[in-house]
Amino acid sequence: MIVTASLSDEPLDVAAHLDAVASPSVGATALFVGTVRDNDPDAAGSVVLLEYSAHPDAAEILARIAESVDTPEVRVAVSHRVGDLDVGGVAIVCAVSSVHRAQAYELNRELVERVKAELPVWKKQVESDGRSAWVGLGGLT
Repeated sequence: MIVTASLSDEPLDVAAHLDAVASPSVGATALFVGTVRDNDPDAAGSVVLLEYSAHPDAAEILARIAESVDTPEVRVAVSHRVGDLDVGGVAIVCAVSSVHRAQAYELNRELVERVKAELPVWKKQVESDGRSAWVGLGGLT
């Protein structure tokens, strides 16, 4: 199994994630790209910015989550942003390749859900009127 996992304060490169999981031995690649949207059910107005911060152990935890896919023929590349992201900014990229599409889809979804639930990365949501709120506080439970 090939695994790439990282936290970054620089823009995430979707093509680099696809390249990291490419191989002549795989027949399917599932890709998830999570972006900052301009709305949230709990926001009173438009969302203009997300400020991501991470626990000091977050990179190690992300690597452990990615490595938990204990399947030799699977290749994984997952990254999460930290810092300020405007609307449209890429917050997470997860690419999984395997021999068959069903496994690639299943493992990609599992990894994204686990990152969302377990990674100690938090976001402060900033609205157009200047109001802000911390949302999605998870990880390190």
